[in-house]
Amino acid sequence: MELMQLRYFLEVAKNQHVTRSAEVLHVAQPALTHAIHRLEDELEVPLFMPRGRNIMLTSYGEYFYKKLQPLMEEIDNLPAQLKTMARLENASVHLNVLAASSLVTEAIIEYQRIDEGLHIELKQNEQTELYDINVTTRLFYQPPERGHDSVFVCTEKIYLAVPNIPRFRGKSAITLQEVKDDSFIALSGSKQLRSICDKYCANAGIRPNIIFESDSPAAVRNMIAANMGIGFWPDFSWEKLNTDRVLLLEIAEPQCSRDILITYKRNKQDGTRTKAFYNFLTNYFRLASEHDM
Repeated sequence: MELMQLRYFLEVAKNQHVTRSAEVLHVAQPALTHAIHRLEDELEVPLFMPRGRNIMLTSYGEYFYKKLQPLMEEIDNLPAQLKTMARLENASVHLNVLAASSLVTEAIIEYQRIDEGLHIELKQNEQTELYDINVTTRLFYQPPERGHDSVFVCTEKIYLAVPNIPRFRGKSAITLQEVKDDSFIALSGSKQLRSICDKYCANAGIRPNIIFESDSPAAVRNMIAANMGIGFWPDFSWEKLNTDRVLLLEIAEPQCSRDILITYKRNKQDGTRTKAFYNFLTNYFRLASEHDM
């Protein structure tokens, strides 16, 4: 069945008159009659029968009209629905956050003052490729990712957070070998950062004794402040320490840092608002990294 045939049928069914329907459709009457006959041949049932000088629907025709009319209305409404869908999609950003979630959250709050109508949908999924913007991390020497329209990279130093006790006081740097027997407090929710820090420990020939894991940087900070252990602390992407009970020591051996990658994929017909947020987010990270240098 062709779409034009169906439109012809609906018009004739509505008017119950071939000549009048041909005038409305701006087609020749023989062409319209032929189209209806072809449709009946294809369906293998009669759709119309004579009624004096006019025609009327058969029981098959009435059933076909009843089923077809709402479907054709849906088809006719599709362009408007797609335009609405595109408009809503252009007002949404699918953001996959696998690293630096605290800093990303701060950036989102700031950006909502600029574009309060933008809807940002957050997810944390290492397997998905269904996103507009992805925030992730890697060892600084790993090769860049491909398949994105824009990639922003900033390098973040990783410090060792230690309690402010005489053993560490006055130090500016430390090696991981010096703390090989210490207890470690780790952030369980940051799997990628955990993997990076584990690699640095392996390179230093140590296996950290992790006695506690938390999904809150504040909890990690407070436990270190209470002299319950030590832990890795990224330079600018986590919460500020805001306490003099914890010291940040530079790790001299091995030198520890990571790259934060913010990638953008052009998924939308009009990605103006998504690209504007991407530019804001990358600049927010750039300023944060420069401020802590």
